[in-house]
Amino acid sequence: MNRNLVKLGMAVLCLAIGLKTFAQQKLTLPDSSNYIINDSVMIKTKYGITLSAVVVRKKGRPQKLPAALFYFIYSNTNRSLMEAKYAADHGYVGVVADARGKRLSPDAPVPYEHETRDVNAVIDWITQQPWSDGRVGMYGGSYSGFAQWAAAKHLHPALKTIVPYVAAIPGLGLPMENNVFLSANYQWAFYVTNNKYTDNAVNNDNARWRKMRLNWWHSGAAYNKIDSVDGTPNPWLQKWLSHPDYDTYWQSMVPYGKDFKQINIPVLSITGYYDDGQVSALEYLREHYRYNPSAQHYLIIGPYDHFGSQVGGVARLRSYEVDSNALINTREITFQWLDYILKGGEKPVLLKDKINFEVMGANKWKHAPSLAQMEDYHIRFYLDSTANGTILSEQKPSKEVYMHQQVNLADRTSYYNDYYPDPIIKKEIERSNGLFFVTKPFNQAVSVSGALEGQLKAIINKKDMDVGLVLYEITPSGEYFQLSYYLGRASYAYDMSKRKLLKPGKLETIPFYRSRVFSRQLQKGSRLMLVLNIDKNPFAQINYGTGKEVSKETIKDAGTPLQIKWSGLSFIELGCSADAKSLF
Repeated sequence: MNRNLVKLGMAVLCLAIGLKTFAQQKLTLPDSSNYIINDSVMIKTKYGITLSAVVVRKKGRPQKLPAALFYFIYSNTNRSLMEAKYAADHGYVGVVADARGKRLSPDAPVPYEHETRDVNAVIDWITQQPWSDGRVGMYGGSYSGFAQWAAAKHLHPALKTIVPYVAAIPGLGLPMENNVFLSANYQWAFYVTNNKYTDNAVNNDNARWRKMRLNWWHSGAAYNKIDSVDGTPNPWLQKWLSHPDYDTYWQSMVPYGKDFKQINIPVLSITGYYDDGQVSALEYLREHYRYNPSAQHYLIIGPYDHFGSQVGGVARLRSYEVDSNALINTREITFQWLDYILKGGEKPVLLKDKINFEVMGANKWKHAPSLAQMEDYHIRFYLDSTANGTILSEQKPSKEVYMHQQVNLADRTSYYNDYYPDPIIKKEIERSNGLFFVTKPFNQAVSVSGALEGQLKAIINKKDMDVGLVLYEITPSGEYFQLSYYLGRASYAYDMSKRKLLKPGKLETIPFYRSRVFSRQLQKGSRLMLVLNIDKNPFAQINYGTGKEVSKETIKDAGTPLQIKWSGLSFIELGCSADAKSLF
């Protein structure tokens, strides 16, 4: 069993859990002598739902102030008080609201589905309070980041800015990524709906979830039977599985399409190169600019994971010694931003352009007007085959050649697609399956930044497949520094809301771009390596390629092995600080 894939079962939990940051931030509780504390506020909505909240105000402040709103599902009264106190210390009324059904709310917990309405009900309540000056700024990470975007779908006039960190998109980043359902975050629904707070015992029962994944993997059962393997019905999972397309169910939860055109408030997004949910955070940014080119939307991104993005990084991340300049204070920047928008303060000094990113290995920040302009040059590398093996070539092949791969989808003796970056720097990598494409050594140091994107061309004998790509730097000393990865279902490559099956025996083109954005200064003598593979492991659905709904396929649907002919005209594109002509 591959060590890195085993770690995936633990690490992807970061997608939804925000409580670890609570301990790292060292916040303190308010005292009644210096603060006005209301920890049992009940917000009754016009549509019959009641939400609970905590409100903290600093004594001696002006009578009316803007509110800093933090909305979350991981209810914890002490944390709420600490969050609200921090906002009050910075000149705001601190408001922490619990999601529907959490803490003091008498209703049933309902993840994701009602935040577009419920968050705006909280904002509406705030504006009616005697201490409110009629303006609200929101901030927070993960589910709290999602809640901010949900509120922006039907933008309340009092909401003046949002600061979402590692913001989730239900149906895009979790519980499925690029239409592939992930099992590593399986227990999250129990964690947040079993009671009014969080069910930590269930969430931390790692042995149970590891056993469940492995038993399902070896059983060959359909993915929609995974809760039967566990022995406890998971109704939320079953509901989500009934929406394998990014359909109106998911689209209703956050801004979608032209909704972004109406979002004209300033936004500061924060995420990390190693944030499990980065594809969601950056989808918001891309779509915002797509539909509103004049949007005032800033991004801070660096070598952080899901938790690290919410505090500003850690000195050592999964074996990587993080650059000292990469370490920031997310919370301080957040309130500098709120002051900038709501109080006429100075813009945070880090925000020198719309895209602000740390270059790993160079120990410096760079700034660009867009994701596409993170580097001056874009280089296309083709997945070529020569007599000496498979290579990443900056030269387009003079003729189309094919590279063959066979995957026995019924086999349970090996995992395919070892993509999770833990550790980030590896001494060796799994070489028993997949195709490996390597560049020539670079003749100079060069920075590479942006998304791993491009097109795959392939002929297969089935109607679908789940594709994995992993990009590494091979250092001169022979270590593997993981830069980015992509996971996605081929049949949704053009439209995640509508499945289009592949035609067996026909050359198909599979574009991809929702990968992990990164920036890294490569050493002189380094090489890039791309690993191309099929996703087949216990941490996600197994796509057997029949064209049926994947969650209903079983090992009996495996049939003959998946035969793939990868075209040498497949390519990836990367942003580089130098032209290809000068690099080799």
